[in-house]
Amino acid sequence: MNYQAKLTVPFGVLGIRCDDRALLGIDFLPTTEKPQRATSAFAVIVCEQLLRYLENPDVQFSVPIKLNGTTHQQKVWQAMLDIPRGETRSYGELAAELKSGAQAVGQACGANPIPIIIPCHRVVSKSGLGGFMRHASGTSLDIKRWLLAHEQR
Repeated sequence: MNYQAKLTVPFGVLGIRCDDRALLGIDFLPTTEKPQRATSAFAVIVCEQLLRYLENPDVQFSVPIKLNGTTHQQKVWQAMLDIPRGETRSYGELAAELKSGAQAVGQACGANPIPIIIPCHRVVSKSGLGGFMRHASGTSLDIKRWLLAHEQR
């Protein structure tokens, strides 16, 4: 994968994918991944906003994003953007709001190309954390726990 920056964060390394005008994706990379300086002015702005969020969860992201997904995925991603910091919604609650199914909402969450900025970590199961990054355990859920705890400040 070609990244325009690799940003070290408290829970690992974020791979930043963007063009000159929009953020295309954020990938969670292993902690062993070497950081990489931003290769463009836009990537610098993305990194700055992510670092500000990590200092203060109330920071509002303003970088333009470009999302490629189905109509359903786009609706779910938009609904996630509407979940306030410090709050969560269950897959079922989002599904009811969107007249969809909880599993379809979960699949759209897992397909989110821009986690953190599109806060899929705020979507949980009715009986626990649910999944994160298409995983139901391990490091992925540790990252979800970290992000949720960070936003409770």
